[in-house]
Amino acid sequence: MPVVWTDDLARIDWDEVSALYRAAPLGDKAAGDLELVFRNSMFRALAFDSDRLVGAGRALADGRDCSYICDIAVHPDHQGRGLGRAIVARLVGLSAGHRKIILYAVPGKESFYESFGFRRMTTAMAIFDDPAKAHARGYLHDI
Repeated sequence: MPVVWTDDLARIDWDEVSALYRAAPLGDKAAGDLELVFRNSMFRALAFDSDRLVGAGRALADGRDCSYICDIAVHPDHQGRGLGRAIVARLVGLSAGHRKIILYAVPGKESFYESFGFRRMTTAMAIFDDPAKAHARGYLHDI
């Protein structure tokens, strides 16, 4: 069965979204937190296979200057089939017209995003709520 796409959040089971992020694995994100961030995101891409959520992503955007693509998750059963590529392509397309589209990649996945035209930034900086964990996962050079 082909993947069905939506950005409609009306019938989303947020516990299912949370389970997808754990399985992907993108961390243990609470259902309520995911609902909040997806609702506050201008663009969303949710992929279903036979009514089962198998992929998701979102972009925070201001409508003109900056769109930040984040939280790209693909269920392990669907990884390697182009679904992650399709989610990113949808979000990049929805973000077209912004002066810059930004994301930060899971360490080791940078080349995947480079294939979309993303380039490494020399001045990107972040404040994490757990700097030691971010450092251990490869997101920060030093703490």
